[in-house]
Order: sequence, then structure tokens, then C-alpha cells
Amino acid sequence: MHQPPWIFISLCSFSFIVSLFVFMLSSLSCFLFRPGLPAAAATAAIMFWKFDLNNTSHIDQLLDREGVTLRELMEEEDVLQECKAQNRKLLLFLSKDHCMQELVTLITEEPPADLEEKTRFKFPNIACELLTSDVALINDKLGGDESLLEKLYHFLEQEPPLNPLLASFFSKTIGNLIARKTDQVISFLRKKHNFISLVLNHIDASAMMDLLLRLISCVEPALLRMEVLNWLNEERLIQRLTELMHTGRDEERQSNASQTLCDIIRLSRDQANQLSEVTEPDPLLTVLESQENVSELLKNMFEGERTEASVVNGTQVLLTLLESRRSGLEGLMDLYSQGFERSYTVNSSILRAIEPHLKDFQQLLLNPPTRSAILTTVGVLEQPLGSARLHVARLVASLLQTCDLSICQEICRLNTMDLLLDLFFKYTWNNFLHLQVELCVASILNHSNHEERPLFQHCRLVQRILDAWEENDKIQAEGGRRRGNMGHLTRIANTVVQNLEKGLIIITCISTELPEDCRGRWEGFVGETLRETNRRNTVDLVSTHNLHSSSEDDDMESPFPNDLSIQQAFSDYQIQQMTANFVDQFGFNDEEFSEHDENINAAFDRIAEINFNIDADDHSANAAAFEACCKERIQQFDDCEEEEDIWDEKEINYATQIKSRSRYNPGWTASFSETEVSSSSAWGGSPQQEGEGPQDTNWASFTEFQPFSR
Repeated sequence: MHQPPWIFISLCSFSFIVSLFVFMLSSLSCFLFRPGLPAAAATAAIMFWKFDLNNTSHIDQLLDREGVTLRELMEEEDVLQECKAQNRKLLLFLSKDHCMQELVTLITEEPPADLEEKTRFKFPNIACELLTSDVALINDKLGGDESLLEKLYHFLEQEPPLNPLLASFFSKTIGNLIARKTDQVISFLRKKHNFISLVLNHIDASAMMDLLLRLISCVEPALLRMEVLNWLNEERLIQRLTELMHTGRDEERQSNASQTLCDIIRLSRDQANQLSEVTEPDPLLTVLESQENVSELLKNMFEGERTEASVVNGTQVLLTLLESRRSGLEGLMDLYSQGFERSYTVNSSILRAIEPHLKDFQQLLLNPPTRSAILTTVGVLEQPLGSARLHVARLVASLLQTCDLSICQEICRLNTMDLLLDLFFKYTWNNFLHLQVELCVASILNHSNHEERPLFQHCRLVQRILDAWEENDKIQAEGGRRRGNMGHLTRIANTVVQNLEKGLIIITCISTELPEDCRGRWEGFVGETLRETNRRNTVDLVSTHNLHSSSEDDDMESPFPNDLSIQQAFSDYQIQQMTANFVDQFGFNDEEFSEHDENINAAFDRIAEINFNIDADDHSANAAAFEACCKERIQQFDDCEEEEDIWDEKEINYATQIKSRSRYNPGWTASFSETEVSSSSAWGGSPQQEGEGPQDTNWASFTEFQPFSR
């Protein structure tokens, strides 16, 4: 029976491999057993060829030894890998009572101070990784043994400050238990009446903040989570965190308390949107949004000496409360678009609590907390803007975006926008401030709350735009750099123009109330300067009109003209005679690069000066040759037929008609004459016979080049 060829090839390959292996073994045996070979060399060679694919783990070997200690196992590099790989021997050893006690001790007690710093926390780190390796046997042992939980809890009973590294180990271990052994751990913590107090006592460690957030976000199912939230609310968690925002508190505590409140707000709102089956409102979020709690927060911010830390941290909480409640793709909208075109509903209790304190924020703009001068890339800034005033600007922008009439009227009454515009033009390099002022202006103009008049009359927005623009042009004309707020100023000007074009009556009336000279300057600015600036800003940095895929090459038209006259002119240039002065006359003249011609396209524009006139007489020999070429059909190749050698030299006749070329003007001209048409082609016709008259070869014929006099 006929076998497939691949079987034969496989057999040959197998035979070759077996032969090669036998040869290697024979060579090795000759090497090993030759006289004079040292025993060590022979042993090394044998070890090299010994492949033991059934190696047992070194940890298993240690565990088989009597008296092995936990420290010896933790010295092994692959102890974590073996633990996560569910090594049964290792897990049974680690889950022993004395091992679990030692692991918990390592993450809750300070290591000896006399150890080297780089190895001092080596074992606590490994212990934490073993306890949080998410292995069911270890989780069950740690979560089900109350003595181990008590030992963990004892870590919180230490006096502050906690070691930040140990605090992170503790928080990670408890957080893992909250997620994996929820019922046991929550039940244990709820029995500890001082648990929240101890956590807040150590809030200066960021790990405690993470622990609180895990209690709020990692508890499932939803009913159990609601029980935990009610328990935290009963412990007055939000009120206690708000008290930590007082101006007299430590700045680290203020910062962590503020961040915790912000994260609770965002987590509570996100989970409320995701868990639609829970109809009961989040008790923590309800307290946070209450007018009473917001008022208490503002009181803590402004009571006593106003520090920048208390203002910034408190304002961050207010900004989070004013965030829109949107989820999904809608929540990813750009802040710029959000501030300009969208308004959202904010709990009115938040706004009512903020409104009486707007005057306090106004005072911060006038008299901010003292800051020392700083050195920037544009020079020394004697009085920096500061984070406090920047956060006030952010707060004003967020309040204006709510479109609350009472808030907007109070901002106008306090003349807050005038102060923000003063800061906008004073701190010309602070783009964080520029964005907030731009958002404020856009919110006032785009939302019809009839508060635009003070912006144009008292704040003199149009005059400020014109003055700032003219001053920037003067600085640039003197060789200075463009001011850093010009981009935002351009967008503010465009926003004003767009609202004028909408035909809003009040803005149109305001524009007519401008002084005559200012109105003329504005119209000229909009029609010329702003239009040109917008044109330059919309120019593509990279041209993409010629970019296309390779599959479209056949469908794309050539970017070069198909005019035959241009092709003929190029052919004329190629067949010029190489005279003695060709090098001097080649290319462009020096005069063509004179200083008065700065247009880079000038050389290409002179193509229009070339004389491309060609005789178009239908009765000429050239026309007859063209017609003959069009009517000719390409014959099929036949190997049996006698073919003409296309490389044979043929006689070329030159014409007498002269065409001058004014473009290159090299000092000579090409002459053309009427050519006689042959009845055959080099591709399909019969070869030209000797003695016959001129034949048509379908090629142009040229005369000698005749120099001409100027």
C-alpha cells in the first residue's frame, strides 16, 4: 500500500535524532572513561546530563525536618508563591496556633531597633503578605479565632502616632478580613464601643482612612452593608470627621479627614446609583448633605485664625458636595463642557448653608493667608495667589454653575466677579486661576439669570479685554513674550461674541450702552483681530489631506497636473546640450532669492511664466502620429514569430521648428520638426527594411540644438 510522503519524512527525522543521541552517548562514555580523566570532571559531566524533573520543593524538605521554625520558612524566597499555590504542607504549618500568633505579632509590634534598617521590616512585610494571600484556610483561622482578632485590635489601643508601615499592614489585614469574613469581623468590631474613636484618634495615618473606606465599600450583601452604615451613623462618624476640620487641629488630621469625607460622598453616590434595589437612603450621605452639617463645616473653617490648610480642606469637601450626580459615560464629560452648557441639581440645603458665608470667602479674596515670596520661571512672585484663593475661585465657579438665583444675586452684590477679574489680569501666568474665571464668565453669559449687566457695566469686561489685548500686542512688539492668560482671554471674548450673535436682548442693550470709542474698538477687534486669532488657532499643525491607505492609491488622482505641455517642457530640459557654461546657468539665478521676495512659494509660482504653447494643427504630422498610435492595437506575443530587437540602434531625425524656453533660459533652444509617420511599431509591426524610406517609429524626432542670441 502506498504510504503518504510525510510518514517517510517523519521516520527519517526520528532515525536521525536516535542516531545523534546514540552518538552523543558514545562520545560521552569515551570521554568519561578515558584514562587520566579526573574523578571531579567525570562527576561534573554526569551531573550536567542528569535531569531530574520531579524535584520536590525545598520548603517541603524543610517541613519534613523536625523543629523547623516559622522564621526559617520565611527566609525562603518562594514561600509566598508556595502559599498562594495552596501547598498543603505549608498551609497546615502556617495555620497552627503558634504560627498565626507569631504572624500577627510581626505586623502589630515594632521590630527591634538594633536591626539594620533595610532588613528591619522584612519579616513583618512577609507576614502581612501571608495573612492577606487570600487563602481560605488562613482566612478561616484568622477570622474565626477571637484571640487573634483581639491581638489585632490591640494595635489600635497604642498611643499615637502609629508606625505608618505597621499601620498599613494592620489596615490591609483587617480590610481583607472585612471582605472575606464579613459577618465574623463586623460582629467583633461592633462589640468594641471605642472602635471608631480609636480609628479617628489615629486618623493622621492614612491607613486608618483606608480602613474606614473599606467598612463602607467592601461589605456585602446590601442589607448587611446598610446595617454597617447605620452603625457608623449611630457612632456619629460624619460629625466627628467634621469636627476634625477645625482651624485649631493638626494639618495632617485635617487633610485626612477632608479626604475621607470626600471619598465617602463619592462612594455613597456611586453605590446609590448602582444598587437600585435598595430604597433606603444612605444615612451617611444624608448627614453630609444636611444644612446643619454643612453649616458646622463652614463654622469650623472660619472660626478662630483662618489658616490656608483649613480653608483648602474645607472647600474641597464643599466642592465634592457640589459635584454633579452623574454616572457612566455622562459622568466622564469634560469639565469645560460641563461648566459651559450643562447645569445640574444640587441639594438646596447645601446652597442655603453656603450662602451666608459667601462674604467670608469674599474676604479671603481680599485678605488671603500670608505667604512668602516664591521664585518662579518668570521671576520672583512677591505675593503668590495661594491655594486658598484658588479654591475660592473654584467654589465660585461651581456655585454659578448651579444657576441658583439667590446665590448668583449674592455673588453680584458682593462684587465677587470684579475681584476675580482683577486676579485674572494680575496673575497672568496662573492658568489654574484663568480656567476658573473663564468658567465663571461662561456660566453667567450662558445661563439666563439676568445677572449679565454687572459683568459688562461694573466689571467692564469688554474694556478689560480690549486693554489687555492691546497691552499684550505692545509687549510682543517690543520683543517680549506673549502673556500666559491670552488663550483664556480669547475664549472669553469668543463667548461674549457668541452670546451677542444669539440675539439676547439684555446683552445687545449692554453692547449699545458702551461708549462710542469703546464700541468702535470692540467692533474692529471682533472683525479683524479676534477673527485672525481664531483662524490661526484652527490651522492644522499637520496636513492630513494627502494621507490615505495604500488600497486607495489607484482611486486617488495624482497631485501633479496632467498637462502634456508641462511634460514636453520637462523633456526639452532633459535633452539640452551640455555646454561649457551649463554649470553656471543650471538651476535658479541668485536674483530669484532676493530679500524682497520672502514668499516660499514664489519659485513655484513662476511656473506660470513658462511658455507651453504647442502647435495644435490637426493636419500636422504630429497629430497624424497621435491618431495612428491611438488606433493601433497591441498584438499578442508569439514565440514562433520573428521579433525585432528593440535595442537595435536606429537613425533619429531631428526637426527644424524652434521653440524657445523662457523658464530656464540656458542660452540655447531645442528645435522640433514635423516627423514622418511609420506604418509599423517596435512592439507589433514588421521590422524596418534596409533601403526603405523614412518609417514611423511613434517616437518624436528632434533637430540639433541651436544656440540663440539674446
